[in-house]
Amino acid sequence: MHPQSHNRKIILASSSPYRKILLERLPLDFTVVSPSIDETPHKDEPPAALVSRLAKEKAQAVSDQHPTALVIGSDQLAVFKNQVSGKPGSVARAVEQLHSFSGQCVQFLTAIAVKCIATGFSSNFTVPTDVYFRVLSDAEIRRYIAIDDPLDCAGGFKSEAAGSALLTGLKSDDPTAIVGLPLIRLSSMLREAGFRIP
Repeated sequence: MHPQSHNRKIILASSSPYRKILLERLPLDFTVVSPSIDETPHKDEPPAALVSRLAKEKAQAVSDQHPTALVIGSDQLAVFKNQVSGKPGSVARAVEQLHSFSGQCVQFLTAIAVKCIATGFSSNFTVPTDVYFRVLSDAEIRRYIAIDDPLDCAGGFKSEAAGSALLTGLKSDDPTAIVGLPLIRLSSMLREAGFRIP
């Protein structure tokens, strides 16, 4: 049993295996519940507003079911030339996305929302990460996709795996944000909510 300041339950409101693996780095006991929300963007909704809203709605949806728990919601978008680049879902789309990113900077926005209905605690924040892609050949792109199978990742790219080989660098205040859960910011939120981290 990990030390916590009290016995409040922690729930990660996510279906992402990447976020679960990241949260396991912290000294917390938690469970995972997949939130059910409509992720359709609102008309003319800016990417930063969209990613923040989705993180909050995920936390809210699970909080409604578990009002005494502390719920962590998160969402991530890749933004290129002010447009959202979603999860490719197919090899063809992943090739197209990575071709467009070749030699360019893509900003990944990772939003986090922490909520507990019983205590009234609510906090949210979005961490930007600027990702700089080197010039990529078609062969490199196709080899990368075959290696990492990043079809379920925003922008068709996994920084925690072979995706690092596609880059010239990245800039962020939180190195785990690009993977999907900004642990520096989350740790701060959890301390505010009364948990001992570490």
